[in-house]
Amino acid sequence: MLEKLFKLKANKTNAKTEITAGITTFMTMAYILAVNPSILSSTGMDSTAVLLATCLASFIGTLCMALVANLPFALSAGMGLNAYMAYTVCGIMGYPWQVALLAVFIEGIIFIVLSLTNVREAIFDAIPLTLKRAVSVGIGLFIAFIGLQNAGLAVDSATLVSLVSFRDNFHTSGICALLAVIGVLGTAVLYIKKVPGSILLGIIGTWILGILCQAVGIYTVDPANEYYSLLPSFSMTDFSKLGETFGQCFNVDFSTVGIFNFIVVIFSFLFVDLFDTLGTLIGVSTKAGMLDKNGKLPRIKPALMADAVATTSGAVLGTSTTTTFVESSAGVAAGGRTGLTALTTAILFLVSMFLAPLFTAIPAFATAPALIVVGFLMFSTITEIKFGENNYTNAIPAYLCIIAMPLFYSISEGIALGVISYVVINLLCGKRKNINPIMYVLTVLFILKYVFL
Repeated sequence: MLEKLFKLKANKTNAKTEITAGITTFMTMAYILAVNPSILSSTGMDSTAVLLATCLASFIGTLCMALVANLPFALSAGMGLNAYMAYTVCGIMGYPWQVALLAVFIEGIIFIVLSLTNVREAIFDAIPLTLKRAVSVGIGLFIAFIGLQNAGLAVDSATLVSLVSFRDNFHTSGICALLAVIGVLGTAVLYIKKVPGSILLGIIGTWILGILCQAVGIYTVDPANEYYSLLPSFSMTDFSKLGETFGQCFNVDFSTVGIFNFIVVIFSFLFVDLFDTLGTLIGVSTKAGMLDKNGKLPRIKPALMADAVATTSGAVLGTSTTTTFVESSAGVAAGGRTGLTALTTAILFLVSMFLAPLFTAIPAFATAPALIVVGFLMFSTITEIKFGENNYTNAIPAYLCIIAMPLFYSISEGIALGVISYVVINLLCGKRKNINPIMYVLTVLFILKYVFL
């Protein structure tokens, strides 16, 4: 049945590898179950309701990706998009969270229409192969940077970012950072030795080391400074809380909403979600070798549809934009190649509603090594980009795309700079033949975005 449904042999994989990859993807994404409620609760939303909505939206979107697209990509509430909703739309702009959810819902409907009309697929196909490879490299640096932050290794400083001091607060931040370093080295060794499920083992092993450190007193629990017990809790979740957010995107008083500002909010979500999703699909599928000889992803249309359906259903349930997660690359690196990987992840998201305290107990420093190692694997695509003098019109835009993602903390900004610079440089260097007409449209839209949004 699994063979018939997911075509495992045709994709040169097996059920054991796919299931392990799905578990690995989930483990690297599990932090969203703790982070998303924390961010969105600042808007006045109930944190338990957000947790349940996040689990359900992730399940629906990832299940669609598995059964319709047969791709190993998982979806959940997008980081950055949730912060934009909480701190900009509901914070600075002062809109109620119900209005923000309505904007997300409308954005999802627009994406469904765009996916049906092949617009999103055309955009994907229009991006040059060199830029697609650059996106993969940039995402590698981006998620490695996220891993360094989650580990507590990269911290704020006068130089914007610097290495943490291991001796200061050793029993909290110091030991967490040290455990992350050990986790990176251990995961790397396991991966080099081709141990099956090495990335997943790295996560679990780092977590167990943390629990042992807590048991002997090396790690100190300090809830006031957000250093919680590493031991999982087995209490159940109050499912009735979902009623506090379900369908609330339709409970909006439009007399308090300025139509122009509301449209701006919708298009802000639209821009970021569109290019974050495209960037993730490009980067992860490039690394997995899923693109054809023309640099196209054969099953991109159903993948984009799954993303749009997840966003729409997530807004109704009560969470911010649900999008394809870059952490899917962890599962791909573990060997995931089909929808069975995504199905495994989807089921775990559904199960996590019942055992949410267990999954949210996974500390950030335990998943950080996986992100850092996967970042290296994504970064290795850089060897496929030609940086020779005869290829500067492709190489320089690729370079700008790569460095923008980690430095500006945004996949979509990296794509924007890559697209704009590609069109401008090739145009001024007399290489119009290299430019797909859609790239001109994208360039204009990106420039308009910077001017008006």
